[in-house]
Amino acid sequence: MIEGLPMAVPEPGLPARVRIHEVGPRDGLQNEKTVVPVEVKAEFIHRLAAAGLGTVEATSFVRPEWVPQLADAEQLVPMLDGVAARLPVLVPNARGLDRALALGIKEIAVFGSATESFAKANLNRTVDESLEMFAPVVATAREAGVRVRGYLSMCFGDPWEGAVPVEQVVRVGRRLLDLGCDELSLGDTIGVATPGHVTALLTALNGAGLPTDRLAVHFHDTYGQALANTLAALRHGVTTVDASAGGLGGCPYAKSATGNLATEDLVWMLDGLGIDTGVDLGLLTATSVWMADRLGRPSPSRTVRALSHQEP
Repeated sequence: MIEGLPMAVPEPGLPARVRIHEVGPRDGLQNEKTVVPVEVKAEFIHRLAAAGLGTVEATSFVRPEWVPQLADAEQLVPMLDGVAARLPVLVPNARGLDRALALGIKEIAVFGSATESFAKANLNRTVDESLEMFAPVVATAREAGVRVRGYLSMCFGDPWEGAVPVEQVVRVGRRLLDLGCDELSLGDTIGVATPGHVTALLTALNGAGLPTDRLAVHFHDTYGQALANTLAALRHGVTTVDASAGGLGGCPYAKSATGNLATEDLVWMLDGLGIDTGVDLGLLTATSVWMADRLGRPSPSRTVRALSHQEP
């Protein structure tokens, strides 16, 4: 890194601090063709936390045949003792929650869809049926003192249905929070959002009684819009942004979905805006280079390539 870069030039009205919800170990690795050894996953999470990421989504308690890349959740979690970060996990149903609770997990996430087509592809249920499935999961988790995040996918576009009406996203998002989710993460699963669309959706959600401080954003970079969309969300007051170290990930049920917003690219922008994240960009970049070596390919993150002098 060149000393003094990026130069911090704050923009008035932006949050002073942003919490990065790191999804690389779960959302990133679940879409890799290579099954990463559990020891490597554990070291990845330890390294991410050491780089200053305070929330690292560790794994998913799904059936192994659904996502074989994450079939080792029971083996992984005990290897994370001592990690100084929040370690939420994804659970698809009551059975997944039982498995997570048995290991002492304190934060979970459920994964819903704003569209019928993706609900069918991902959960083999309608949107309403999926919400009915989540209801007892969220209730049981809350009774156990477990924090619950609700993911809402296909908020900006769907590969089967095309444009997704804003009011449709608002309706499903409202229902997820009404179930008892503490936070709602808005997913641009196929990366088609643009800044005006982001602002319009956030405004509509606020109008329906969903406060900005309970909203997070999750952008994919299919059309190169992830950072622009993130800036639009920051200007609206959003302070939780999902990102994936090295730009790992996509979506196994939506083939047009490319990588998540790279955490390093996000941190570079936030550092330049004078926004505190608590993340050491040098340590984070070194971690992504290390993981890329184990995956046998370079990181797609532009910041990782620039700082590590990797070729594209």
